[in-house]
Amino acid sequence: MAKNYDVVVVGGGPGGSTCAALLGKAGKTVVLLEKARFPRDKTCGDAISGSLRVQKSLNIIEKLKEQTHAEINGVEFSSPEGVILDIPFASPGFCCKRFIYDNIVFQEALNNADVIQEFEVSELLKQDGRIVGVKGRHKDGREEEIYAKLVVGADGAYSVVAQQTGCLDLDERHTITAVRAYYRGVKNLRGMIELHFVDEILPGYFWIFPVGDGVANVGVGMVDSFMKKKKQNMPNAMMKIIKENAIFKQRFEVAELQPGSLKGWRLPVGSKRRTMHGDGFVLVGDAAALIDPFTGEGIANSMVSGEIAAEWAIKALEAGNFSGEFLQGYEDAVWQELGAKMKASYRLQKIGNIKFLTNMIIKKAARSEQIRNSLKSMVEDIEHRNNIINPAFYLKLLLA
Repeated sequence: MAKNYDVVVVGGGPGGSTCAALLGKAGKTVVLLEKARFPRDKTCGDAISGSLRVQKSLNIIEKLKEQTHAEINGVEFSSPEGVILDIPFASPGFCCKRFIYDNIVFQEALNNADVIQEFEVSELLKQDGRIVGVKGRHKDGREEEIYAKLVVGADGAYSVVAQQTGCLDLDERHTITAVRAYYRGVKNLRGMIELHFVDEILPGYFWIFPVGDGVANVGVGMVDSFMKKKKQNMPNAMMKIIKENAIFKQRFEVAELQPGSLKGWRLPVGSKRRTMHGDGFVLVGDAAALIDPFTGEGIANSMVSGEIAAEWAIKALEAGNFSGEFLQGYEDAVWQELGAKMKASYRLQKIGNIKFLTNMIIKKAARSEQIRNSLKSMVEDIEHRNNIINPAFYLKLLLA
């Protein structure tokens, strides 16, 4: 017998689990479908910022503090010329392995909604042109149909929901390929996330993010269109930086690569607005291409969009309206919340792709407190990020 719910959420990552947990707390019937079994690993940079409001609503902050994580007090930039610039945060952030963090959020869904693990969605069910549920397969091979008034696609960059609704768009100009590995024993970790613009990976960057217990998430990322143009082998580029770069080979001379941790993935970033709704469905997180174009961080935006999806699911249930026209309100709400951040981060990404500008900005900021303060404002405040295209900012640079 087919099951019926108010909402089906496909995907148990931070966005899907946030949405399911909040809907369950609101008294709605909701089922979360997850193809893996938690806890599970997720390839990512592991930096988490900008989701404090959602974390509070889920009551997970203290639970996170009990787990292995690294408190982050700022960001360190380095230029292709090797100039280092530290930008402190006004309040600490943190980095935490996704194996740990995602499970904390997932447990909130488990406590507030029906959850089916090891269930892989293969098909969307339609009626009169509207999505009305999903069909999938359990680990033991049993197929099952699950119906709902609304389907939330939170199933990642290669989302089945996005694919089957025609919303999947991995435009190579707005998709980043990244490779990461975990290393234990990297020297001089200072409680900062590190973004290094080095010749071996330009136009892209090399990162080092502490995640606690002496371990760092280390990786490289580059926009796909540049990667293909340069015929860049990302794992080779990362290893070349670690083993041959004059600055980094000393820091990694006794570091140990954690077995099996070298992995790659693609990040659809929010520098291009994609369709994220339609008749009977909405998309959240990576499925909606909401990854930050500059930092590559997507956890916070997934959770924020999951929260907004829950709010609009409740509105749709109250109105009895699941049309694409009504759910346009969800997409508009997401972009009202995140759109300015995406545009500003895209501008920063474009600047980071220009070697001489990156060298000039970091060198001048390292020497000038006024420029450092301007960059600090850009890191902390979305509104100030727009100054990166203000001619007055570059006049300050030239005069500094």
